[in-house]
Amino acid sequence: MKRELAIEFSRVTEAAALAGYKWLGRGDKNAADGAAVRAMRIMLNQVNIDGQIVIGEGEIDEAPMLFIGEHVGTGQGDAVDIAVDPIEGTRMTAMGQANALAVLAVGDKGTFLHAPDMYMEKLVVGPGAKGAIDLNLPLELNLRNIAIKLNKPLTDLTVITLAKPRHDGIIAEMQQLGVKVFAIPDGDVAASILTCMPESEVDVMYCIGGAPEGVISAAVIRALDGDMQGRLLPRHQVKGDNEDNRRIGEQELVRCKSMGIEAGKVLLLGDMARNDNVIFSATGITKGDLLEGIYRKGNMATTETLLIRGKSRTIRRIRSTHFLDRKDPALHEFLL
Repeated sequence: MKRELAIEFSRVTEAAALAGYKWLGRGDKNAADGAAVRAMRIMLNQVNIDGQIVIGEGEIDEAPMLFIGEHVGTGQGDAVDIAVDPIEGTRMTAMGQANALAVLAVGDKGTFLHAPDMYMEKLVVGPGAKGAIDLNLPLELNLRNIAIKLNKPLTDLTVITLAKPRHDGIIAEMQQLGVKVFAIPDGDVAASILTCMPESEVDVMYCIGGAPEGVISAAVIRALDGDMQGRLLPRHQVKGDNEDNRRIGEQELVRCKSMGIEAGKVLLLGDMARNDNVIFSATGITKGDLLEGIYRKGNMATTETLLIRGKSRTIRRIRSTHFLDRKDPALHEFLL
């Protein structure tokens, strides 16, 4: 994959973020996501790639999506797999809350795990704790092993997770161990990246969240030399075993089988992102722990983008000023 494609993909997430920002604080997460999806699709189709969406966002929360199997790009150039999340944090965008991002990861064809849009249990650590995790073991034992690998007391360990009812017991367990827990509303891609950033105090990310976010996280964790394991879980094992959840969960299990994936089996980092020749781009929509949010005044806006190229392990932060009325006319309805 040509390195000059990296800047093209930064433009893709910038457009998606700017489109989502138009709906900031308006209470309609699907409208925000829909605008970001369409802007992302427009920009992807201008890039000289033969691209295919291998994992997308939308089935869990019934939002619009770049669907799995969709072909994007001009059809010329490198054959690539693309994992997208046009807005990670649709609810945060709709409610004007922190840490909303537009993200995508791109790799050579065959790089990323092909999986249904379902739930995934995830455990992520930075380079210093590489090799210390095993989702087949209880979380407490994992935390103790991570602390040993990092050469710090368990009580000095910092774990970030999602503030969801399904995590209440886990959060209480970790706090009883003396672990410092940061519980955030949403945004496990950004949370995963924080485990690998030198300026961050986060040691571990653990949660049950979306598989699309899991694959995107795996791509960037592979690029940053961290470690991650995941496990696909059907809906009824996560949301409660009622009739509707079991029906959806059984459909997810059928899709897993058709894709040759065993739900419930521990997936290693190399199963989800098979090499480090990946490009990751994230543009902040709202201010967060990882990126600044968009500032807009009239038809002018500023963005901050995190652009990572795994092959060279280069991390760039790009601060851009946009004159929105000078953008591609096809984007105007989503930006102006």
